[in-house]
Parts: sequence; C-alpha cells; structure tokens
Amino acid sequence: MLTRRSLAALAGATALALSLAVPAAAQDKIVIKFSHVVAPDTPKGKAAAKFEELAEAYTSGAVDVEVYPNSQLYKDKEEMEALQLGAVQMLAPSLAKFGPLGVQDFEVFDLPFIFADYDALRKVTQGDVGKMLLDKLQDKGITGLAYWDNGFKIMSANSPLMVPDDFLGLKMRIQSSKVIEAQMNALGAVPQVMAFSEVYQALQTGVVDGTENPPSNMYTQKMNEVQTHATVSNHGYLGYAVIVNKQFWDGLDPTVREGLEKAMAEATDYANQIAKEENDKALEAMKAAGTTEFHDLTEEERAAWVEALAPVHDEMAERIGAETIAAVKGALGM
Repeated sequence: MLTRRSLAALAGATALALSLAVPAAAQDKIVIKFSHVVAPDTPKGKAAAKFEELAEAYTSGAVDVEVYPNSQLYKDKEEMEALQLGAVQMLAPSLAKFGPLGVQDFEVFDLPFIFADYDALRKVTQGDVGKMLLDKLQDKGITGLAYWDNGFKIMSANSPLMVPDDFLGLKMRIQSSKVIEAQMNALGAVPQVMAFSEVYQALQTGVVDGTENPPSNMYTQKMNEVQTHATVSNHGYLGYAVIVNKQFWDGLDPTVREGLEKAMAEATDYANQIAKEENDKALEAMKAAGTTEFHDLTEEERAAWVEALAPVHDEMAERIGAETIAAVKGALGM
C-alpha cells in the first residue's frame, strides 16, 4: 500500500500526468517518467538509459525521458499503482509483479528449471506466446512494449547450498510471487517477501539468511559482502516487461509513438545483448572479491535440485493457468 506521503506525491504527479493527455503541440515536451528499482549499472539500468537516449533522438526532442533508478520514486509494491494512476508513465517491473495485479499467467516465467538457456527463452519472449501474455495487461490499463532480460538466478546464503536439504529452515528473501514462494517451500526454506531496496540491510542484520538473484543484481547491491556462500544454480529466470500507462500511450501522436517504438526495439536488443555479459562480469568480480565462496552444481546435485522442484510446476498449474503453461512448454518443444 502507498503511504500517506506517497499518496500526496501521487496526487500531484497524477495531475501532471493528466496534463500530458493534451496534444503534443500544446506541450514544450512530452515527459516520460521511467521508474525502476535497480541500480543504473545493472542491465536494466543501462537499457533504461539507452532508451532515454534513443527516444529523445528518434522523436527529435519532442519527448523528455526522465529515468529514476534505485527506487528513487517508488518501491516494488508502489510502482505498479503509480503507473496505473499516471504518476509515472513507464516501468520495467520483474515479470513476477503481474501476479499480484491479477495476471498470474506471467508467473510461468518463475517456474524453476523451465528455461534451459537464452535460446529457449527467446522462443517465448519473441514469439506468439510472449505477445499473448503482454496483451493480457490491456484490461489493467497497461500496454506491454517489450521483454528485457536480467538473467538466470543463483542462490546465496551464509551457509553452503549444495543439495536441497541445505535449505531446510533458512529464511530466504523472495519477491512477491506465489511460484517462487512454492519453490522455496519445496526446498524446505521459509520464504520472506521483501522489497528489493531492503534486501542488503536484511541480509546484513540477519533478518533473512539468503536470497536468489542474477549475479548483476547481487553484485551491484553488494550482497556478496553479506553472503558467505552462493551456488551458481541457474535454476530460474528473472526478466522484466517494459510497460506504459495505456491511456498515456494511446493519447500520443502516432508519429511520436512510432519514434518511441523504434527506440524501444533498439533498446531491447541492447538490453538483451548485455544481460549475459553483465552477469558474467559480475560473477567474476564477486569471485575475485573473495567474500563469497561460489559453488557450481555437479550433474548429480543439479538432478537432485530438478527433482525437488519439479512438483512446483503441477502445484502452480491452477494459479498460472494450465493452458499458459502448456503454451510455453509447447513453444519450447517440451
């Protein structure tokens, strides 16, 4: 829920957003406030900056993109409501955020071990299934523009995580996702939903024992400084959907919207090209720092993880939608 202070800010920001509904000719600039919760030097942060650069160029300066990283405007739970109210025009939330919004189909991306690699992922995000999922946001006043990678996740804690039993009783921070909650329960851990901006302190003080993140998120938030062990499990995918307020988007001059679509297409290519590179660099940097001991799963250990987490797919079928899961697995040839 938004705080009283946040609501006051929303009221003023909403008035500003409504003013943007008038024709572009009546405005000196069309302002797009692009809010996100991660650091500027993450793949998402860099992609947002790239979109800002391209959008302003391809609209000949008609659009001013203002990027607000690191939860400067809103935390995880606040930003979606802010977008729907028009206080911000653009977000790139993780795909799990659409479950609480009532579009649980997106939680298919949270299923453990569903994507073998980036090639498999592209068959969904760049295909008909990915478009079908974005279209489901229209009824929520949201237009989906693109999918941006963050990467495949690793597990971290202050104790070794080699076999499923190593998770027993650990308090593991998760983002709000019933699928990830079920994943942690299947491992015997205790899932703790928490805003991304609060994770470092929670790990530092022992409020939670561990968490899961792509290496780039772990490194840029300095979580490796407060986690002694990590396992390169690549058990799950973390990605984002770039979304805009539908009323704002539909009200744009078609020429301006065309320029923004071109900018988004190029920013998306850039985002997805650098994601793996950034995660590889972050992993090597954390290994070099020496504060965290990293473990690569053996084939036997990986098989045990897969077996322990396989029931999550069936358990979540009713929530996500059996048809959605079938469509994704069909696209993957599973």
